[in-house]
Amino acid sequence: MDFTLRNTIYTKELEKIEQSSLSILDTSRQIIILSRNTLNDFKKAIIKMDFVSVPKEVEFFKHQKQTSLIQLIYYTEIRSFELQFPKSNVQDQEKALKKKLRKLNRFYLYNIDFNQYVEDKLYHFDKQYYTRGHLDSFSISSSKFYFQDPDFSTPRDMLLGKIKAYKLFMNYLKLRLDKIKNRNSTNYVNNTNLKWTSSKSALTELIYALYFNRVINNGNVDIKEIAIALQKVLQFDLGDFYKIFSEIKSRKISRTKFLDDLSNGLLLQMDSAEE
Repeated sequence: MDFTLRNTIYTKELEKIEQSSLSILDTSRQIIILSRNTLNDFKKAIIKMDFVSVPKEVEFFKHQKQTSLIQLIYYTEIRSFELQFPKSNVQDQEKALKKKLRKLNRFYLYNIDFNQYVEDKLYHFDKQYYTRGHLDSFSISSSKFYFQDPDFSTPRDMLLGKIKAYKLFMNYLKLRLDKIKNRNSTNYVNNTNLKWTSSKSALTELIYALYFNRVINNGNVDIKEIAIALQKVLQFDLGDFYKIFSEIKSRKISRTKFLDDLSNGLLLQMDSAEE
């Protein structure tokens, strides 16, 4: 199996689901299923035809498998959290968010050495961490097994996925917390008929363009404030815009597709008006 090609197909299907108008629970459920199916395909391929070398095995468990594993962990955490999230009391909601963030911070403290290994992009222990031959040499580091199998797991591939997925999840929780804190703010428009009808990635492009070009408050504003304000005014739930921006940066074609379309549309109308 061509793992790179399979991940490309997976990423396109992932983006399609994320850019749909589904609720966060339905989005999570679909992506969990998609991720599990992709990982299952990978496992079958590996069992049928093993790796030709140790570097190839390391490459798969350190990079190729992580594409869908990270999303599986991320959306499993989101779905679990949202199902238990208080529905009415704002104080309880804020308390739940802060409690979860503290728990995630403890996770990083507990795994500080491996987290530093990942952050520093080190590789001297990769053979021990990302090959199955060393599976019995390390103690189990997690009580949660999202997709664990002796033929499809290494001592640290699951932990690597959690470290990366939890960072996305922390951003998601922080954005949820910011929304609650600003819910009753008089700085935002409360009554409007304006609604954003384009995609999540399009709005994310606009938000980052405004932020990086310092056109609001001369640049003295946090990007989260811009995101929250636009979502409020345009009655649109963007979700984790940090993650969406990360995906935009990794586009193979135009990374500013929406902004390019805006510019081209404006120029076209200007040219038409001059005729």
